[in-house]
Amino acid sequence: MHNELPLHGKYLGAISADFVKVAEKLKEASYVIRKQGRYNHPVFLVSKVPLSVGALLIEKQETDNEWHYYAAYLDVLIQYGLVAKEKAAAFQEVYKDPDAFCCLLVVDTNFTNFVHIPYPEG
Repeated sequence: MHNELPLHGKYLGAISADFVKVAEKLKEASYVIRKQGRYNHPVFLVSKVPLSVGALLIEKQETDNEWHYYAAYLDVLIQYGLVAKEKAAAFQEVYKDPDAFCCLLVVDTNFTNFVHIPYPEG
C-alpha cells in the first residue's frame, strides 16, 4: 500500500483530465456507500482494462473518459489482498475527508497506487 507516494506524471494528467468528467458521479457514489453505515472508506479503482474488483460504476468511453471506474471500500480491498489486513489502520489514518476528496486506486500494468484527488468546487 503506497498512500503517500506522488502519482507519476504519466498518470497525473490523464487521471486529472478524466476525473473532471466523472467527479460528480463518484462523489454521489461515495455518499451512497458511506450512507450504508459501515463503509466509511469508499475507494474507486481506476483502470484502462476491466477489473474483477469492486462494482463497475463508469465504463471506459461512457462519458468520453479513458478509464474504467469501479466502486469499492476498504473491506473489499482487504478481501482481494490489495490492502493487507494489518495495514487497515494505517490506511484509515491517511484516508482524507470523503466529502472533499476522492480516493482512487490507480491500477495499470506496472503501477498501482492510491491517490486522493479533491472534488472540483462548484
